[in-house]
Amino acid sequence: MPKMKTKRSAAKRFSFTGTGKVKRAQAFHRHNFTGKPKAAKMRHRKAAYLEAGDAALVRQMLPYG
Repeated sequence: MPKMKTKRSAAKRFSFTGTGKVKRAQAFHRHNFTGKPKAAKMRHRKAAYLEAGDAALVRQMLPYG
């Protein structure tokens, strides 16, 4: 059986925690910060985790994660 390929676009966006959760970056933290509240800018610095249904799709894209 040949080796499975990793979706490189997914590999650049997602990573796995030690307990198996899928970690992602928060959206809306690239530009246009002047119109956003400080609390939102601070909140979007931290990582977020995918929900179960989305995480299952990412696990298929990252078979060796």
